[in-house]
Amino acid sequence: MAIRDRAARWLLVPLVVAALALNALVGVNAYFGYYLTLAQALGVAEESEGSLEMLNAQMAPPASGMVVTVDIPVQASGFQARPANVYLPPAWFASPRPRLPVIVLLHGTPGSPTDWLDGGAAQRTADRWAAQHGGVAPIVVIPDVNGGVFADTECVDSARGNAETYLTEDVPRFVHSRFLTRDPGRDWAVAGLSEGGSCAIMLALRHPDVFATFGDFGGLLGPRDGDVNDPAGAADALFGGSQQDFDAHEPSWLLTHRRFPGLHGFFVVGHNDPEPRAAVNRLAELSRVAGIDTELVVIPDGEHTFDVWRTAFADALPWISHRLGLNPG
Repeated sequence: MAIRDRAARWLLVPLVVAALALNALVGVNAYFGYYLTLAQALGVAEESEGSLEMLNAQMAPPASGMVVTVDIPVQASGFQARPANVYLPPAWFASPRPRLPVIVLLHGTPGSPTDWLDGGAAQRTADRWAAQHGGVAPIVVIPDVNGGVFADTECVDSARGNAETYLTEDVPRFVHSRFLTRDPGRDWAVAGLSEGGSCAIMLALRHPDVFATFGDFGGLLGPRDGDVNDPAGAADALFGGSQQDFDAHEPSWLLTHRRFPGLHGFFVVGHNDPEPRAAVNRLAELSRVAGIDTELVVIPDGEHTFDVWRTAFADALPWISHRLGLNPG
């Protein structure tokens, strides 16, 4: 009897672990608003997701855009990236294939590329915009920035991985060649939520030849080893103690030492999100002084959640698309 009882207890272990994991997902979802459906929370593929093979077999423009999952070669960076997601609007499937601009969307930590499709509703937002513009919309690329759910590279090259090289060399090279996009630079944008927001402005300031437009949705002042604007420990954790390297990645330092008349920046933050709100207000002010075409939106009662970030992308998409040469006028 004791043996059977012990065996039964062992059989219950996977169920208990699964229940605890589900409870954790529910708790996270309740605060951040990550998932819109249970299928998304459990990682079940949506009907609209496809593959590169499906793209090759597609004979006519679909009624709505398609999302494909791709492994991006890491030739320059060696970064251990998880698969990326790529949204292709209906116009991409036309013949001849149009050259479309690109928006690169960056997630935060904890997180993964699918966050922008699930809690961020990026595909739905892009589809709505495409439906209003004859199927034309930017290609949306959602790469991995951290290499793991709880990892935190801050999108820089460090002992945590060469994320900056991955995002500015490997990703543009692959996306441009595989999906026949417009050239990186004037027709490419980068935007992100939380960590991804501070990554977006930092990458655009350091690589304006790759990204001429950025969207900072609730980011901090720059690369940080934590969740506050205080830079204590960041130089040691991310740059081997080099203050020079830290400054070279710090948006406020870059904005006060250079001018960026060819850049465009869209900032969004929730009113009840104190650290990001202080950062976004400061960076938006500095951006204007540095010659950047700047827009700032503060969402009333907004917090550090996907409710804000869904709204942020929906608000920013027409503005960014216009800067990318779509829907001029």
